[in-house]
Amino acid sequence: MKTYKLPYTIRNNFGEILHFQSIRTEGSKTFIDVTNEVQPGCGPVMHVHFKQDEYLRVVEGRMGYQIAGGAEQFAGPGESATFHAGQMHRFWNAGDDVLKCEGWISPPNNIIYYLENIYRLQNEGGGEPGGFEAAYLIRKYRSEFDVAAIPGFVKNVIFPIVVFFGKLAGKYRKFADAPPAVR
Repeated sequence: MKTYKLPYTIRNNFGEILHFQSIRTEGSKTFIDVTNEVQPGCGPVMHVHFKQDEYLRVVEGRMGYQIAGGAEQFAGPGESATFHAGQMHRFWNAGDDVLKCEGWISPPNNIIYYLENIYRLQNEGGGEPGGFEAAYLIRKYRSEFDVAAIPGFVKNVIFPIVVFFGKLAGKYRKFADAPPAVR
């Protein structure tokens, strides 16, 4: 299983840099502390962490954020947003300068592995992670993460077929070090 030496940085070619700083424990909770840099107009699509809470505090810039079904909201320096486990959400740089935030994700689970590979696929695919590898990751970690943009029919019918043929073709050898999904 792949291990990470912190701090560890991932970036996509579409305006996002994410720094995983350190892991800490408070009582029975474990946190991975993060900082990010997001270019104007950029940010992740509407997504959910089924098993993790996420907290972001704006250090510089202006963050827009939205919880599915709710109104867009905005935060400036010193203000924050918390996204609870199971809450579909998105955030973006709503300003003209680089948005810098600090925060945490709890528990860390497979966030680094999943996002590192999603960012890699975005970079290789011109923005959209696609193909056999994306289907594999989205299926494997469906108990932990999801994105709203992919229709349920695709995730539940098409992706299993794609993954089946991908396994037959040996397309997933590069994921031999993939950690098991958290159930």
